[in-house]
Amino acid sequence: MNHQNIRNSFLLLLAAVIWGVSFVAQSVGMEYIGPFAFNGIRCLIGGLVLIPVILLLNRNKASGQKEAELSGHPVNRHNCLLAGGIICGICLFLASTFQQFGIQYTTVGKAGFITAFYIILVPVFGLFLKKKCTPLIWISVLLALGGLYLLCIKDGFSIGLGDIYVFICAILFSVHILVIDYFSPRVDGVKLACIQFFICGVLSVICMLIFESSTTLTAVLSAWKPLLYAGALSCGVAYTLQIIGQRNMNPTVASLLLSMESCISVIAGWLILGQALTLREIGGCVLMFIAIVLAQVPAKNPFTSGNKNYIM
Repeated sequence: MNHQNIRNSFLLLLAAVIWGVSFVAQSVGMEYIGPFAFNGIRCLIGGLVLIPVILLLNRNKASGQKEAELSGHPVNRHNCLLAGGIICGICLFLASTFQQFGIQYTTVGKAGFITAFYIILVPVFGLFLKKKCTPLIWISVLLALGGLYLLCIKDGFSIGLGDIYVFICAILFSVHILVIDYFSPRVDGVKLACIQFFICGVLSVICMLIFESSTTLTAVLSAWKPLLYAGALSCGVAYTLQIIGQRNMNPTVASLLLSMESCISVIAGWLILGQALTLREIGGCVLMFIAIVLAQVPAKNPFTSGNKNYIM
């Protein structure tokens, strides 16, 4: 492994750490403001943070258009970028809303691992797009189902409300990733993320004004620390680290490093919030992590859409 690969691996791992700890910020933020308010403000902050990143990268539009044509996607990049940003923003709004509501009723560690189920769901959903699944994918699905059972199913075959919300969130994030997989070869990835953050933020703020009208400026200011972390670091910094870190990196290695987010969420919940898991739940986490790793093992014709091109 050369020096550049070592540096890029470190950047991707750092992004995973930031995303994993972000689950703690999301949980703490809910002590002050509602889910819509938290998501709205954090996404608007994330969009603002990405504006100077876009200016620094200073992408060459002519070069970008040439790349689009070479990749077989001769499109109007401006229209495609706007359409992609809006669609991705709506998907992100739905997924993050269910996640934020779910975190109110479950631990951050469980939320992190159940959310990571999207890595298995993406290639499975790809079947509807005529993408083939390898035998390892089906093994991963079975292992993940077993892990979810240990994590979520309690005595009497009951399941927590928060776990249901987060599982719906994982399904919606799978759709979000498939949408990104369609638009990302056609447009600038950072600009796409910036637009989606603003769309998600605006939709969340509208819902906040309708359903959380009691949210006050004092409450928002009280939540400034988790909001700033989730917005600036999780949305802005971690996403930028992913873009830089994935350059010239094996996509499988990149995906494996980023999937460490789920492990970090468990460790962060334990160290920061004191949310220890039972042996049964730890066993579920182990099965989920094995499933995540197996799902990203490359095949002869892999369907590689498992990377997270937004932030948590």
